Amino acid sequence: MNENTNDRNVMENLLLLEKGACDLYMHGAIEASDQNVFSSFSNALNKSLQLQNQIYTKMKEKGWYAPEMAQQDKVQQLKQKFSAN
Repeated sequence: MNENTNDRNVMENLLLLEKGACDLYMHGAIEASDQNVFSSFSNALNKSLQLQNQIYTKMKEKGWYAPEMAQQDKVQQLKQKFSAN
């Protein structure tokens, strides 16, 4: 395995782990029983989101993460579905 592939795998794993941490911090903030606990989880979530974004940006710059664009007809269908309610 070449170094570039190994770096990509490491970054993919880091991104997945950071997304998982964001999910845990978010649920911790939602379920917080007092303001101090809420603030702690909120701060941790914000830092984790920033790190997740840095990892994503670096992967995108290297061409390792290329999100697909949503099809416009599907976007319109969803807009119509939710605006009807």
